Amino acid sequence: MRISVYCSSAPDIDPAFLELAHAVGIAIGSEGWDLVWGGGAISMMGAVARGVRSTGQQTIGVIPEKLLALEIEDKESTELHVVSDMRSRKAKIEELADAFIVLPGGIGTLEEFFEIWVGSYLKFHNKPIAVCDPHGAFAPLKGAIDHLTELKFMKSGQDHLVTWATTIDGAINALK
Repeated sequence: MRISVYCSSAPDIDPAFLELAHAVGIAIGSEGWDLVWGGGAISMMGAVARGVRSTGQQTIGVIPEKLLALEIEDKESTELHVVSDMRSRKAKIEELADAFIVLPGGIGTLEEFFEIWVGSYLKFHNKPIAVCDPHGAFAPLKGAIDHLTELKFMKSGQDHLVTWATTIDGAINALK
């Protein structure tokens, strides 16, 4: 099984988030699963890949040519697909992955999360999605989504397509 992880590539984040990403990588690899991710060696992206590789599992990166230098391509990845743009990156990751974990991140992470969530709702795929947020980074987002659900902007069943986990084990179990 191949798990895609969407997460931050920001350089100056709290080390607790780097530790989270590394621990998620170890948990993925400990299941015997491989990683599909954005192909970067920095920040949470690099930490999750190093965690997976520490267990002997494979890492498959997908990185746009324009970001090779910016995200510092992970030269240790088992495979690295260089694509033309972000849309190609997201499509390739979706194609290669069997399930998705969303870790804290910024607008890029949120865009990937919402796109894969919409794809699930529209039945373009039926792959499990889990948000792993033990530090509460996405708590305001979850509150906003719950509020939109109460206001009936969220359609029936949309909120049930994502598991919001506060532990790594909870996120991993949601993908099984």
